[in-house]
Amino acid sequence: MSLRLGFGVLALCSLALAPAIGAPQYQLTKTVQLGTPDRWDYVVYDAPSHRVYVAHGDRVSVVDGRDGTVIGAVSTFPGGTHGTAIAAAQGRGYTDDGKAGIASSFDLKTLKPIKQIPAAPDADGMAFDPVSGHVFVVDGDSAKITVIDPATDTAIATIDGGGGLETPAVDGHGKLFVNGAEKNDVVAIDTATNKVIAHYPLTNCQRPHGIAVDTESERVFVSCVNSQMAVIDGNTGAQLASLPIGKFTDAAGFDPKRKLAFSSNGEGTVTVVQESDPKTFAVAETIQTAPGARTMAVDPETGRLFLVTADVQSITPPATPGGRPHVTYVPGTTKLMFYDPK
Repeated sequence: MSLRLGFGVLALCSLALAPAIGAPQYQLTKTVQLGTPDRWDYVVYDAPSHRVYVAHGDRVSVVDGRDGTVIGAVSTFPGGTHGTAIAAAQGRGYTDDGKAGIASSFDLKTLKPIKQIPAAPDADGMAFDPVSGHVFVVDGDSAKITVIDPATDTAIATIDGGGGLETPAVDGHGKLFVNGAEKNDVVAIDTATNKVIAHYPLTNCQRPHGIAVDTESERVFVSCVNSQMAVIDGNTGAQLASLPIGKFTDAAGFDPKRKLAFSSNGEGTVTVVQESDPKTFAVAETIQTAPGARTMAVDPETGRLFLVTADVQSITPPATPGGRPHVTYVPGTTKLMFYDPK
């Protein structure tokens, strides 16, 4: 995911999508102040430990996802952190330094870094695959995926994604899906062999960013920069739907209990998509959040949404028509927001 935060506020006056049609409504229930640095990327929720990992600037802040207690931080990574992956069996977590092109393991108890592992430039999003037990690091601009074995804390393979990449997600059955941002496709990978199975083309989807999987129905939800969400069959690649979402999406999530998919949008909304059955999808609700809240995570038990942003200080209009504004945030105001179903 990009760390460029200049998008997302142009649409403050344009937050209209379909009203709720039966999906639960959400409300802001807690705000946790994280402070500086004021640049953020992935939000990752680890259900077994109830921890939320927020990559921002040179660190990853760790928050209790139940009461909002700030547990600590994993630092320091001067080139900027992006993703987080948790390998609980080995007692390790992983994050990255994107500029340096490395991944780093850290101790889940102490949050102290353990080992730097070479990846590739623009090391970014991460995913832990429970089937292989491996961590997959997406090196976005390098079009590579670095595979790490937590048992040895070493890189064991490099996968060629065939073009610039974005967010990864696993299906829990031995497949990894990665957004092909450059070629507007989804790259499907066998996590046992670390081989690309297929490239699934996306229709009406430009620069896919967010991705989430319904592991039960094998449906893959992809949020696209042109304000669309594509839904594909993870087994065949067939596209089943294309739905309108908010502007400036950067992440997606899925609630398996309520069968809801989400797109977090930098304009200050979350689009909620209801999966009525494996072939039927509809926009159910638009949650008003805060400008810049473009990344998110979901608690699969409670349905709680976690989003991160900061207070806006000023907005400079784009230099060219259709460009992005430059947004300046109030220093020290990075915050994690909890949104709960009513």
